[in-house]
Amino acid sequence: MPTKEKKEKVKKEPVVDTSLMGQLVETTPTPPSEDDVVEGPVISIDKGAVYIDLHPFGTGIIFGREFINARDIIKKINPGDTVAGKVVHIGGKDGYIEISLKEARQALIWSEAEEAINEKRVYELPITDANKGGLIINWQGISGFLPASQLKPEHYPRVTDGDKDRILEELKKLVGVKLSVQIIGANPKEGKLIFSEKSPEAKNKENIIQKYALGDELTGEVTGLVDFGVFVKLEEGLEGLVHISEIDWGLVENPKTMFKIGEKVRVKIIEIKDDKISLSIKALKENPWKGAEKKYKKDDVVEGVIIKFNKHGALASIEEGVAGLVHVSEFGGEDKLREKLEMGKTYSFKITLFDPKEQKMALSYVEKK
Repeated sequence: MPTKEKKEKVKKEPVVDTSLMGQLVETTPTPPSEDDVVEGPVISIDKGAVYIDLHPFGTGIIFGREFINARDIIKKINPGDTVAGKVVHIGGKDGYIEISLKEARQALIWSEAEEAINEKRVYELPITDANKGGLIINWQGISGFLPASQLKPEHYPRVTDGDKDRILEELKKLVGVKLSVQIIGANPKEGKLIFSEKSPEAKNKENIIQKYALGDELTGEVTGLVDFGVFVKLEEGLEGLVHISEIDWGLVENPKTMFKIGEKVRVKIIEIKDDKISLSIKALKENPWKGAEKKYKKDDVVEGVIIKFNKHGALASIEEGVAGLVHVSEFGGEDKLREKLEMGKTYSFKITLFDPKEQKMALSYVEKK
């Protein structure tokens, strides 16, 4: 007879079901449920259905609306090919497991999108369209959105006063262009993908700006030329604007004729506001009005070259960077003013207002005797 101690040891040993039924329970996979993605070889294809072997659970079928929705995919399938489908109904007609190729493909794509976000994958994708808010990109058959705010500085629409129509014009120039982008947002329920051209690893702009102060003099690289000024990169992730009024003490008509993309320029920080840096090139040059203060006074007669016409009259330069306005009222109309004064020609003027501190000068035309 076994001892009491031996009996207790026998009780603690695990019970293993060695029966045929027990082995089947252990080795049989779990049957699929609705919304599961399953796969198997195609058995046959007819005019209205595709049959798939889902051994050991039975046969899958793609038919009806699911067949119509996936007809473009089905055209490329042959018997024997392994396909994946999403279970949409179990226990339907004739016991088939009804599956959807279209939904399975979509499920796999959204899963890939999530992986792309986590892995920060970069894709080279063409821009297919544009709207006032950004750009449209097609990825894996899904239409995604790249907001203008997520564009790199060199592609950002540089438009003064936020004119939406002009922003759209600039964005449309990127249609057909391939950009290096990353997926930063995916919403399968709403069918939305959000892209960014900016690198997620880029340094925080606020932290970068903290390194700079008013009055700093720096060397930057010209990255953008627009009607209203010049964009200058100070370092990776940080640009500043040299407004047209801050380019030179003299009249600047078109910044695009004065600089080239990639050119190195010296600039001075004149304002830091709302994470934006304003720069000046002319602030690094001697102010010509300081010298003019010592040379001219009211009622002096000076020689001036006509450099511009506007609705108020004509602008005459008496030396580089120092100009005064000849008012149109003196001539009785714009046409008569242009008859008397020609662009690029030199005339005599009398200084009627001179305020060098405010950089203002008014001139009166002096008729030749």
